[in-house]
Amino acid sequence: MFGGEKVEQHSKLGYSAVSTFENCPYQYKLRYIDKVEMLDEYEPTDALKIGTALHRGIEVDTSTAIQEYYNSYTIITDAHITEAIKLETMIPKVKEVIPEGQHEVFFQYGAFKGTIDLLVPVDGTIHYDEVGNIDGFETDTYDIYDFKYSNNIDKYMESPQLHVYKYFSEKALNIKIRKLYFVFVQKVQIRQKKTEDLNQFRLRLKNTLKDAQVQVKEVSYDASKVMDFMQNQVNILTCTDYKKQPSRLCDWCEYQEYCEKKEVLNMALPSINRVEVEKTSKKKIWIYGQPYSGKTTFADQAPTPLNLNTDGNVKYVTMPRLAIKDEVTTEGRITKRKFAWEIFKEAISDLEKGSDFETIVVDLLEDTYEHCRLYMYDQLGITHESDDSFRAWDKVRTEYLSNIKRLLNLDYNIILISHEDTSKDLTKKGGDKVTAIMPNLNEKASKKIAGMVDLVARLVVDGDKRTLNFKSDEVVFGGGRLQGVKTTEIPLSWDELCKVYDEAIGNVADKPKTAHQKKVEDFKKEQEEPTPKAEIEPDETTGVKVTEPVEEDKPVRRTRRTR
Repeated sequence: MFGGEKVEQHSKLGYSAVSTFENCPYQYKLRYIDKVEMLDEYEPTDALKIGTALHRGIEVDTSTAIQEYYNSYTIITDAHITEAIKLETMIPKVKEVIPEGQHEVFFQYGAFKGTIDLLVPVDGTIHYDEVGNIDGFETDTYDIYDFKYSNNIDKYMESPQLHVYKYFSEKALNIKIRKLYFVFVQKVQIRQKKTEDLNQFRLRLKNTLKDAQVQVKEVSYDASKVMDFMQNQVNILTCTDYKKQPSRLCDWCEYQEYCEKKEVLNMALPSINRVEVEKTSKKKIWIYGQPYSGKTTFADQAPTPLNLNTDGNVKYVTMPRLAIKDEVTTEGRITKRKFAWEIFKEAISDLEKGSDFETIVVDLLEDTYEHCRLYMYDQLGITHESDDSFRAWDKVRTEYLSNIKRLLNLDYNIILISHEDTSKDLTKKGGDKVTAIMPNLNEKASKKIAGMVDLVARLVVDGDKRTLNFKSDEVVFGGGRLQGVKTTEIPLSWDELCKVYDEAIGNVADKPKTAHQKKVEDFKKEQEEPTPKAEIEPDETTGVKVTEPVEEDKPVRRTRRTR
């Protein structure tokens, strides 16, 4: 539909992208053109994580959905378990009301890309493979079902999504779409009362969920919505000024804080070529454990390390160290104080300029957080965050995380060291109390930093045996982003840690291409081979004149199958 270099500047012209542009052109620019990625909030109610789990449960089963939901977080709290209970109840209800069909059907027509949640054949034969998965249909007519985990039914019923999906999927897949349906999964939102304990709350939640509904609503096709959508695609391609468009939706925008502070991004976009993983293998790891368990000694094994030390516990290590502590000087009757946090930030600035060090060790990480707090108290003129509860907590956390991110973005191996905290109890799904094992750092800051590093590892001492453990569960804080690593425990050795990274690099290099990636590659190859074009009469459904290939072959329908 659209061609030329302008299209290539926009990574997507699918429904989500166009909808984002319509709501706020500036948000579209940040997300799809500048490709600005924000830190994961790790909130239990994160719409993307819950939505993904819901789709997975409908496609496969409830247990798989809940496990994948848990796996998307570094630590599981009572709030996560509450959301899992909701999924456990609602997924079977959805499966009771939807027909059999093929899930997650990807299609592409020109610059438009989309994925149909459920494609259901109309009066056709369904073929299955040897393991029972749907392999194809003998029909050319289908119904589309799209799942929404939302109570805002009126909003979605007026949206152009299904109308657009019908138009483009018919052309891309060479099929007919008969009917369009939204499947609305009711979102139960109740809070624990002050008068009830956790078990009482969950009992009330389960009783409420019994009455929760799944509604299937048919949408009547409206060609004018497709025409409006196409016009918005044109607006994107011709846009030169991506203005901010404030609305009530700002509260759900991932760029809200950046946007309101009117900061400026100075970015140079990289080339489209994929980065070779082995060339970006600087290690970013956060280890925690009991005092005197060997954390600093382990870091001393890393190549050419520098210890940014806060506790003075460096008696038995050889690495150079920089003391991160307050500096107090006296000039006559005047006493001057330089905060430890200022020294820490100066060290980061010096490292940004380059040095002969290869590894930077922060020992201890939680001390730097306290240093930051004291510094910000002085800046804000307060003695505690509660003195200015509307902004102090946020300002301290922002100041801290922004500088830790500066550090972790440096081209060094980074080792963060923390003590272990076992003072917090968690309540399991069954009601049993367990002791959480996590780094001794503010929980919100911990979740943010865990998303910045490659691995979070707990150092475990069992007699003379010392190991690094990467496995996380609802009790132990840990895990990481290294792909396909089966190793969850290694001896306390830098060389052994390097083997874990080598395993991950090998997995990325050997990882087979997904069906989606193959689809994109096939599409690019087709675009490289020019096909004679012929102008046809306006489309009977929209009245819009389009250009299509002459004697276009029937597209191959590719889908993501059950894993």
